[in-house]
Amino acid sequence: MDFSNSTQISFVPHRELVRSDHRTLVLAALGGALEFYDFVIYVFFAAVIGQLFFPPSIPDWLRQVQTFGIFAAGYVARPLGGVVMAHFGDLAGRKRMFMLSVMLMSLPTLLMGLLPTYASIGVFAPVLLLLCRMLQGAAVGGEVPGAWVFVAEHVPHRYVGYACGLLTGGLTFGILLGSLIAGGINHHYSHDQISAYAWRLPFVMGGLFGLLSAFLRRWLNETPVFVDMQQKNSLAKEVPLKAVLRDHGRAVLISMILTWTLTAAIVVVILMTPTLVAKRFHIDPSTALQANSVATLCLTIGCVVAGSLTARIGIGRTLFFGCLLLGASYFLMLNRLSVDPSSLLPLYAVAGFFVGAVAAIPVAMVNAFPPLVRFSGISFSYNVAYAVFGGLTPVVIALMLKANPQAPEFYVGALSVIGAVAGLAFWRKR
Repeated sequence: MDFSNSTQISFVPHRELVRSDHRTLVLAALGGALEFYDFVIYVFFAAVIGQLFFPPSIPDWLRQVQTFGIFAAGYVARPLGGVVMAHFGDLAGRKRMFMLSVMLMSLPTLLMGLLPTYASIGVFAPVLLLLCRMLQGAAVGGEVPGAWVFVAEHVPHRYVGYACGLLTGGLTFGILLGSLIAGGINHHYSHDQISAYAWRLPFVMGGLFGLLSAFLRRWLNETPVFVDMQQKNSLAKEVPLKAVLRDHGRAVLISMILTWTLTAAIVVVILMTPTLVAKRFHIDPSTALQANSVATLCLTIGCVVAGSLTARIGIGRTLFFGCLLLGASYFLMLNRLSVDPSSLLPLYAVAGFFVGAVAAIPVAMVNAFPPLVRFSGISFSYNVAYAVFGGLTPVVIALMLKANPQAPEFYVGALSVIGAVAGLAFWRKR
């Protein structure tokens, strides 16, 4: 399949990057990093939250299930929030939704840091926590595709890959930032201090910095592509999602497949691997987490590199070779660790760098949909696929591990091949 003639691609004409472009990219990446930090910081303090927001009399396993159930609620809310915000992004403007998403994330994050606990208000504590978490999910569902569209439509066409790569790198840096902040809190405060008040600090900081980011986004301009559509009175005359499902089914399918590959890379290689290698190869958990931090930093760099490569060698080639190198490096890492566990850090760094190949995926998606329904097309494809595959991946890996200890590398390898094949649809596209 080839998208060369399937849509009318509209981007900013050829020119060099100027100061306003750099400002847009920096503010978008900063906001994305803070928003992902706000979204993931919950999981780093899940144990403390479980003790404070649920009855002390319930069994530990039930407390854990309820705590992570609230965490998962954020993923459930992503598709709905993403589709609604994308609808108005295609009709009312990218900038408005770009500002709303970071505001919608910052306020509940700040509130989570100020919420009274179960000891103060009883069952209302977990209910309020759940509402805040669902608002976070709705926000991130609009932020990620909205940010990709916003930066892609601001920069010259040949810099779209660089812009999407930098933005994606910012998102992944938010994960690293959350890990570092959580580590700092646990290092500087005792367990009693964390339970008493210190757990609130990263939520309050994230909320306040997010509000600052929302304020700074006021100075950004609407995308030239959307302004051009407004001036030509060529905005969608019907519900954008209806047009996406009716006219762009192939683009939706390919985008969902690529998102499946993205979830395998992020969920398995970045989020699950520290626990998997610690258990399988008897590596100290703190060592595994340190290596994970290095891998996440390399992922951030890899995103910028992969995004930039799409303009040089094409989207399809970047996806094809990047996905294959991702699968091969992860397979090599886990097989080598069975012989030499001390090689974790350098091997994980290399695998993390090649996870950055996923930055070519948003470049592919912004090229797959025309500007008229671009926000809605990307948001629907990405959020629905991420909710399904991102939620099921840990379960699938857990079930596969019962039959084969090499399940993680086989799963990532298979999805890397699938992603590489899907990338062939964009082989001629730059």
